[in-house]
Parts: sequence; C-alpha cells; structure tokens
Amino acid sequence: MFSSSTVSTLLRQYAISWSIIPVRSKNYLNRPRLRNPVWFVKKTRTLHNEQFTEDNTAFLNEVKRETILSAAQRSQSNLLKLAHGEQNGQLAQWAPGLKRTGVIAKKIGQYPLWTKDGQKIRTTLLQIVDNEVVKYIPPEEYRPAQEPRQSRNWRKPYGCLLVGAEHGDPSLFTKEYAGLFHESGVLPKKHLCRFIVSPEAQLPSGTALTVSHFRVGDFVDVRGLTVDRGFQGVVKRHGFKGMPKSHGVTKTHRRPGNIGAGGNKARVWPGTRLPGHMGNRWRVLRGLRILRINPQYNVMWVMGSNIAGNTNGIVYIYDTILPLRRHGAKGVPAGPPPFPTALEPLPADSGDIWLEDLHDFRNLSITYSAGSE
Repeated sequence: MFSSSTVSTLLRQYAISWSIIPVRSKNYLNRPRLRNPVWFVKKTRTLHNEQFTEDNTAFLNEVKRETILSAAQRSQSNLLKLAHGEQNGQLAQWAPGLKRTGVIAKKIGQYPLWTKDGQKIRTTLLQIVDNEVVKYIPPEEYRPAQEPRQSRNWRKPYGCLLVGAEHGDPSLFTKEYAGLFHESGVLPKKHLCRFIVSPEAQLPSGTALTVSHFRVGDFVDVRGLTVDRGFQGVVKRHGFKGMPKSHGVTKTHRRPGNIGAGGNKARVWPGTRLPGHMGNRWRVLRGLRILRINPQYNVMWVMGSNIAGNTNGIVYIYDTILPLRRHGAKGVPAGPPPFPTALEPLPADSGDIWLEDLHDFRNLSITYSAGSE
C-alpha cells in the first residue's frame, strides 16, 4: 500500500498531465471529454456554513488581499532576476525555431477600429488576467526519452510550462488542487494550461506574464471553445434552406430531405450533414494581428470578430505557426520578440499603443487654420 503523501504526489502529477494543452493539429482532441478519469483531482470543495462573524470575515478578506499583493511582488522580483540574468548573458537569445510560451486570456467583447483612410476593422478585446508560471517540466520528465525512430522531436525536444490565470479564493479549492501551487509559491488559480516550449524559453515559477509578452503588429493564434448550442437541426447547424412553406409540403419544412444513401451504398456516408450536437468544440483562428495594446489593464485588440467562445470565456493565445506571419517573416515587426518574455513590462501610465496604420482618436483628424473660410 502507498502512503498518503505518495498518493497525493501521484494525484498532483496526474492533474498536471490532464490539464488543458492547446493542440492545434489533432482534430480528435477537439472533442470535449464527457467525463474525467477517476484519478483526476477535484477542483472545488463542498462549502459549509462556518458561521463567521463580520469581524472574522473582514480579517480573512484582509489576509487574502495581503497574500495577493505579496504574490504580485514576488512575480515582479522574478522578472527583475530574469532581467539581471539577461544583463549578465545567462539567458538564451531568441533564434528562429524557438517556441515561446503562450498566455491565458479572457474574451471581454468586440470593438471597431478605423484605419487612417477610413476603413473599418472589427476587433476582439482579450484581457490577460493574472498570468503566472506555476511549474516547468523539462523534456526528459514531460516526455520520457524514446528511440530516435519513435520520437518526432528527438533532435530538439520540447519542455512543458504550466501557466495559471486569475487568482482564486484558496478556501474554495480542495487540498489536492491547492497542492499543485504549494511548491511554486503561487496562489491557486482558477484556470490552468500547459504550453509546449523550447528548453531555452523556460521561466521560473511565479514569473508574471503580461500583455507586454506580445507587440503591436505581431500575429497570434487564438484557441477557444465554441458556444454550446446543444442538439440542433440541419437548418441551424449547417445552414440548410429547408422545404417550401406551401404547395402541398407537409411536415418537412426544416428536414434535411434525401441524403442519397440508397442503391448499392445503402448506408449513411461519413461526413453527411445531419442533425446533431452543435458547438462545444475547440477551434483555432490563426494569423490574427494585434492592432492595439493597453498596458494598464493588460488588454489587446486582436483583428477579427469570430474568435470562439462566450463573452468572459477563456481563450489561449500563442505565437502563430503560419510561416508567412511568424516572427522574422516579411510584414512582422522587425527585431526579435521578447524572449523568453518581457523582462520590463510596459508602464501602466504610458497609454495605449496603436498600430501605425490605425487612426488614433487622441489625435485630430481635421484641422482648420485661422484664415480658412
């Protein structure tokens, strides 16, 4: 029999291994898992009425606030250590082919922007909320060493960076879930995600990830979970026209009609558009350009209005994999990106940073001279 400490350690490892990992090429991973495995660590616990007085509740809230402030100071100290290491030449320099970490963001709405020639652009606002590095798993531990013929990246193996977002109340989580953050010294987070990174892009635990991780003009991939519509028919799910509403049509106005499965086939061919579950699938939009950045609230304006997810839903942002829009390609801002992340975040009082082609509303668009009629 295993001891209680051994069992808790195994549960934590399983929890990290089953945390969300954004895979952009395998379609079978886009389908939602109906039920978690039996060893999956439970996240929230059952709440009981503790019958605290108002003074006790105020004291606990003050302790939580001080804990959050101290955690923010620790994250800033980690960035200072990284900056000091860069000055001493201890950090690796960015090179084409290296993979940086991504961030976890919240989709907060849509907003139009205009170019200087008057063209309207629809954008989506994404806010990076309290992103911190929880743990780094080296390649030999994350993906055990295999034979060269069996491993796809045996020449340049990738590690794993566990990132958490949005501070949570520690009293609401279970002991096993809160134990994931015990060694790193990070407050328990509401959301966890794994990002595959190069060993040169590893970050120490507690490092803060802000909107300064990206630059205006960069292209990113955004992955989100589509809105769950439930079981829908072919008209709403696939956009079918339907049958006429008159001329003898009876009870077939919104039906799919003949699917052409008779004759020698005598079966439903794979891929036939039929009624079924709509939504609740992982979708990725690639090559979206960052048009505007607000350092004060960690908000970025990303081109496009069809990013998957509900309002206030969680999405995952990372550098694009498109060859013509990745770092170093033509049209992308010159110079290396912040690697492994922005060591000196943009000051909060610096104001918004706009793309050069956009019209900044702080500037005048029409001016009149004193002698003009």
